[in-house]
Amino acid sequence: MDWWKGVIGRSWIYPTLIICTNGFFSTMRPSEPFLIPYLTGPDKNLTIEEVTNQIFPVWTYSYLALLVPVFLITDYVRYKPVLLLQGISFIITWLLLLFAHGVAAMQVVEFFYGMVTATEVAYYAYIYSVVSTEHYQRVTSYCRSITLAAATVAAVLGQLLVSLADVSYFHLNAITLASVSLAFLCSFLLPMPQKSMFFHRKGVSETLPGPDKVVATVDLSCQEDQGSAPAGRGPTPEPQADHAKPQNHMLRVLVQLGKDLRDCYSSRKLLYWSLWWALATAGFNQIVNYIQVLWDFKAPSHSSAVYNGAVEAIATFLGSATSMAVGYVKVNWDLSGELALGIFSAMDAGTLFLMHFTDNIWACYAGYLAFKACYMLLITIATFQIAVNLSMERYALMFGFNNFVALVIQTIITVVVVDSRGLGLDISTQLQGKALE
Repeated sequence: MDWWKGVIGRSWIYPTLIICTNGFFSTMRPSEPFLIPYLTGPDKNLTIEEVTNQIFPVWTYSYLALLVPVFLITDYVRYKPVLLLQGISFIITWLLLLFAHGVAAMQVVEFFYGMVTATEVAYYAYIYSVVSTEHYQRVTSYCRSITLAAATVAAVLGQLLVSLADVSYFHLNAITLASVSLAFLCSFLLPMPQKSMFFHRKGVSETLPGPDKVVATVDLSCQEDQGSAPAGRGPTPEPQADHAKPQNHMLRVLVQLGKDLRDCYSSRKLLYWSLWWALATAGFNQIVNYIQVLWDFKAPSHSSAVYNGAVEAIATFLGSATSMAVGYVKVNWDLSGELALGIFSAMDAGTLFLMHFTDNIWACYAGYLAFKACYMLLITIATFQIAVNLSMERYALMFGFNNFVALVIQTIITVVVVDSRGLGLDISTQLQGKALE
């Protein structure tokens, strides 16, 4: 037993295996492509207007309210407690989806799902705190690949169960509840990190490398006199000064984060790519959130066959394929990046117009596939263009802030266009507005 504990403590394989298992089961949600048919069907008896204009906006508002505090708390408590919180939020979300009824209950569901999405930052950040920098590329690949695989498996499984086995949407949600519960149990098996990216950094200076310095990786592992300590080793005694004034330390970290953001956005190149990132991500999230409403509008689920799962599976595959293609295409993105941005952004707008004007559900499906593939291609280029000029800490900070800006934009769109207290537009009109943006 001592030998096994020693292996767990020293090896990067064990935490990677557990976090990937957690990622697989938390993403393996076969009921998600069929959420609208479930909510508007006999199980919940909600109208499409209630779902679109009263229920779904709550997710955007709660996500915005929780994102910044959760981002800071995640780093301060060193990730694992937030992964446990995510697991609890998952379970509450699907328990309510299964057994609660009414608009107010579904709004509570959206709040807890906002908690789920706000805590997603802990999934990728965790692994960097327990493995050494030499394994970053490999474990990042594993973590991202397993979630893409799980999303594809979930969508295919859901479609097969609905189309071939005539499984009800209620039972699909029960399968999802079992899957996220397994993910929650996996979280308990994760070793507790001894460091984090901002509040508990070890072996790095307070001042981070500037955006004008190309930094592939930053050594975040604990440094001792004998060399680099394994990431999973037990706590290393820290200088007493680290604990003398915790409030002052927190203030220093927050001030440093503010300076880092100012330095990052002082680069015109990073500013332009970040602005596109925020606008595109806001539009993409809005489309993904409401695409099922559009499909149900074009081909009502109570009178038509539903192929949402198959479409989501193909979209996920195309998105991962286009993202991977960026790594193999020999193009100078510094010179051609803006051209690609313009071309594929125009194609994205064209697919939205197609989905708005067509009455054919298959053309609508095809438009969504093209839209998601183009977005994934562009966001991968943008990610690379930003990340290549940043250290690991600034990479996390800038992407977190870009997502926050995207969420602010999305919230404004939701308040003005979607919410019943705003314009409360129907889904087809919303889609046309997003295409014009």
